[in-house]
Amino acid sequence: MASPAQLDMLEKIRSQNGFIAALDQSGGSTPKALRLYGVMESEYQGDEEMYVKVHDMRTRIVTSKVFEGTRVLGAILFENTLDRSIEGKPSAEYLWQVKQVVPFLKVDKGLADEVNGTQLLKPISNLDSLLAKANQQNVFGTKMRSVIKLANEQGIEAVVAQQFEVAKQILNAGLMPIIEPEIDIHSPQKAQAEVLLKAALLKHLNSLEATQQVMFKVTLPETANFYQELVSHPKVLKLVALSGGYSRDEANQRLSQNKGMIASFSRALTEGVSAQQSDADFDATLDATINSICQASRS
Repeated sequence: MASPAQLDMLEKIRSQNGFIAALDQSGGSTPKALRLYGVMESEYQGDEEMYVKVHDMRTRIVTSKVFEGTRVLGAILFENTLDRSIEGKPSAEYLWQVKQVVPFLKVDKGLADEVNGTQLLKPISNLDSLLAKANQQNVFGTKMRSVIKLANEQGIEAVVAQQFEVAKQILNAGLMPIIEPEIDIHSPQKAQAEVLLKAALLKHLNSLEATQQVMFKVTLPETANFYQELVSHPKVLKLVALSGGYSRDEANQRLSQNKGMIASFSRALTEGVSAQQSDADFDATLDATINSICQASRS
């Protein structure tokens, strides 16, 4: 049974303009995110100090006066962030109660080794307890990422089947899954992989119950409006795009050509902000970034 807050979040995601901030780098991607922010490996030792530094970065972003719910619909966190506080409130509570930004939780444990040109999710052994924690903290939904590198039909089917299997467990816990089958932007078969992925996603949507909905997070396609069947599908709450290594300018340009798709950018969101900036410069840079991504999401 959804809480009143979760019902309000559902309506916000369904009906309001804006985009979703992906603040969920974890494990191996964290040092790179910190380097881009101007925090070098020499400034911390071990995982705990690293996670303190990245939480400081994320806290600076979400507490900025320009990061608020009229343009930022939601934010994806990872478990370490969920377990920490922002200005004395649990992170998810701060996002919703103070900023009116819908909290999502990254639940995957990383990628398995490549098979058939794809990387499946590693087993999520603690998924039930993670979903219970998310519900206790009024998190709205989850995210899990697989990767597609080649247009291999067997591999893509395995990715989508696994994503939907986990998504049904998440739906049964009362949360909204973001299914993310990322296609590598450097794939030599990117356009062909998109054809196979769209077919697999449409097929597996039929396995959902009539009242169930999911969200998809996909790589920006080679052909504008390629995923329109997903945008308009009654079982898809929202189609969001990852930046996938494109620069912010290119990601925004591609996004603006895809009607009904909104951003869920990570590196493209934090591009240009740094630990060395004054608060005024930091806010001005972040404000311009949020505005550009928001405009591309509305196009």
